[in-house]
Amino acid sequence: MVGCFSWIKAEPMGIRIVPADAWIDPSRAVERALVTHGHADHARGGHGQTIATPATLAIMAVRYGVADGALPAPYHEPVALAGGVTATFLPAGHVLGSAQILLEHASERVIITGDYKRSRDPTCEAFAVTPCDLFITEATFGLPVFRHPRIADEIARLLAARAANPERCMLVGAYALGKAQRVIAELREAGSDEPIYLHGAMETMCRLYEEQGVLLGDLRPVAGVPKAELAGAIVICPPSALNDRWSRRLPDPLTAMASGWMRVRQRARQRGVELPLVISDHADWDELTSTIAEVNPAETWITHGREEALLRWCEIHQRRARALALTGYEDEDD
Repeated sequence: MVGCFSWIKAEPMGIRIVPADAWIDPSRAVERALVTHGHADHARGGHGQTIATPATLAIMAVRYGVADGALPAPYHEPVALAGGVTATFLPAGHVLGSAQILLEHASERVIITGDYKRSRDPTCEAFAVTPCDLFITEATFGLPVFRHPRIADEIARLLAARAANPERCMLVGAYALGKAQRVIAELREAGSDEPIYLHGAMETMCRLYEEQGVLLGDLRPVAGVPKAELAGAIVICPPSALNDRWSRRLPDPLTAMASGWMRVRQRARQRGVELPLVISDHADWDELTSTIAEVNPAETWITHGREEALLRWCEIHQRRARALALTGYEDEDD
């Protein structure tokens, strides 16, 4: 039986929990916010109260100065909100501390996924499939063309390029929160135990990950290292630094970029990327559709991404669905 879900409102600035007078990932400051993860399109400072997982709160303290009003919500531990609503944070598999939020009220169960992925990630807990009545899912890569390759294969391509170009520096552009740490952890699992060098913008978040128990091995700041010593080294930097003046001090850098958007070759060419690495922290088309099937909700709401294709898939498979009109939710560099 399809519920009415009248206590959940999708508004341009976020998902509103009406009886609790609270919001999920609001785009402006509110009195009470439940935050799925620390990326800037979902998290911000200025809320009266911020409810999130301990790791997300640690990230927000560093990135947005969130300290006062922070309420930790460990995974699987229900939090009582006003108006008879219970919120439970569940692993989303997106980045460290990322969560789906299960809301229960009036005998209805609603899950807001935030951003998520289903592939294994050594830096964060895996997505927890949880039955519900209403499933509100992202659709960043909600087109059939987006089918992500195995990350082990992409890491192997990076290591092969380094072996073939020992005189060059491997300069890898990666988002500072989540992607950079995942690439490093995957390199370690592939057997690469050499020092990995970091652009200054990467150091704080890598240190935070290690404080949270994610081991990343021998990391060193690239600043001050003689140019000759960086031949054959892997350097991780923000995507914006790939073709910046900063990169010119490196020995003939071979530019790579880790992003789900590297599936779109035009994006790689626009950024001057020689080695596109299709490494995404979002669910691809097969993961999106299989997750809906596994969760098996009475209704699905689709947001921040390519909603129309996923909406059509739901219609073909006789699943009740609608597309939302939230704004500002997409990491340009995945």
